[in-house]
Amino acid sequence: MTTTLPPTRTEPLKPDGSPVRVLVVDDEQYITELLTMALQYEGWLIETVGDGASAVRTARAFQPDAVIMDMMLPDTDGLSVLRRLREQQPDVPVVFLTARDAVEDRIAGLTAGGDDYVTKPFSLAEIVIRLRGLIRRAGAADRRDDPLLVVGDLTLDEHSQEVWRGGESIRLSPTEYEVLRFLMRNARRVVSKELILDRVWSYDFGGSSNVVELYISYLRRKIDAGREPMIHTKRGVGYLLKPATA
Repeated sequence: MTTTLPPTRTEPLKPDGSPVRVLVVDDEQYITELLTMALQYEGWLIETVGDGASAVRTARAFQPDAVIMDMMLPDTDGLSVLRRLREQQPDVPVVFLTARDAVEDRIAGLTAGGDDYVTKPFSLAEIVIRLRGLIRRAGAADRRDDPLLVVGDLTLDEHSQEVWRGGESIRLSPTEYEVLRFLMRNARRVVSKELILDRVWSYDFGGSSNVVELYISYLRRKIDAGREPMIHTKRGVGYLLKPATA
């Protein structure tokens, strides 16, 4: 069982100011690690387990606001776990993950009380969007989100997808915007190429880290050109965005 603490900036928060809690139940470590990275990026508190018995036991103590669960677990199936979870928390949203795409499997999961159903391989961005919607509909999250990300003299509006530095508007492509958004939401933290690749290009992308280097170079030309640099390379580790020193 692994617990991952959220970064300092948490959004959305619950009405009491605490971070949203998500329980991830899957016996494939690679998948739990990817989901943890994506959900931690949202500022949520994540706990992961690999079997049904641990899921029921952990949910009792953790009291998640949402659950992501594989349909097939080593000790039981997801539908059985769902029934036991709902005895403890009748209204907790549950998203099923499965390698099967048969219509009858979807019907079984949703009929049993699951709120959504995603087949593998999946997009991390899609999982996050679906989970956000379920959490909001369940009333767990505070809707007073600030759309502005501000790092030094660099500002990004997540609603309009506009970017400014020093009051000057900067035009970005959709992918450049997503890379910058990720860097800004992790400002003053070194993030690896692999993490950027997983978060921006999603779980089912088959590319290499070279594409990250390419888009970092694009951003530098637009964000740092003629100015004190904000995007820094930590050789052998990754990239860091922080306010300019001057």
